[in-house]
Amino acid sequence: MRAWAFAALIFLGIVASWNAGYVVNEAEQVILTQFGRPVGPPVSSPGFHIKVPFIQAVHRFEKRFLEWDGEANQLPTRDKRFIWVDTYARWRISDPLKFFQRLKDERGAQTRLDDILDGETRNAIANHDLVEVVRLSNRTPEVDASELEEERVTLEPIEIGREKIRLEILTKAQARTQDLGIEILDVRLKRINYVAEVQDKVFDRMIAERERIAARFRSQGEGEALRIQGEKERDLKQITSEAYKTAEEIRGRADAAATEIYARAYDRSREARDFYEFLKTMETLETTVDAETILVLSSDGDFYGYLKSSSGGR
Repeated sequence: MRAWAFAALIFLGIVASWNAGYVVNEAEQVILTQFGRPVGPPVSSPGFHIKVPFIQAVHRFEKRFLEWDGEANQLPTRDKRFIWVDTYARWRISDPLKFFQRLKDERGAQTRLDDILDGETRNAIANHDLVEVVRLSNRTPEVDASELEEERVTLEPIEIGREKIRLEILTKAQARTQDLGIEILDVRLKRINYVAEVQDKVFDRMIAERERIAARFRSQGEGEALRIQGEKERDLKQITSEAYKTAEEIRGRADAAATEIYARAYDRSREARDFYEFLKTMETLETTVDAETILVLSSDGDFYGYLKSSSGGR
């Protein structure tokens, strides 16, 4: 019996020793509670630590930066424009004791941050016009020399801008979370967009504006096409007239040359005809006249003319 009791005491001692120690790593900070109430200061140094076994409980909290990602909400601006705004933030547990007393755990912190950050975002958007929310500064748009005056974008000047609105949300949210043991490190507007009804109207207005500019360009293009067509017809007539003039000059010179060639050819053909007739006459005489033939020639005949011209008139 004594052996069993001694073994039980040894077992209880081992369990108590095991339960008396706990380890804190570099990314954690710890709160000890005794019967549900915090005991002692927070433990944030990494390493092995001692607590009262079975009586004290260990509550671990993140030391690293944590993320809050809000839901996209439909919010009105001061000038009554409804937009979708999606925000996110980064935060950390700065005082684990206050955090445990006020929020208990990260789920409670996320719920409280939903109320604080969504509320401050709604208030900031409602206190400013749409142009202040979507723009950062009074930037000067680049001017293209080829653009007409009516096509150049004229930006409405702003006084605050999106960055100052973001800082306003951050500052007010930090003030509301000081007694919760958390610190909001940064808040960002992740996305800003029109609601569906307003978006359709904006798109329709953009389409109408583009169509108006396209119609003006189309009209200018048609006028330019007509001008080019007129210049083409004028140049074509001028080229045709000059070509006709040149062709007539060439045709005149060619006709003159042809006439001259025809005249020379006619002269040569008459001489050739006379010579041919002479040869045929000689051939005829050769076949019809022999040594005993007596010819009686008229002074008007061609043969007599040939003989006379060959004898030099004698």
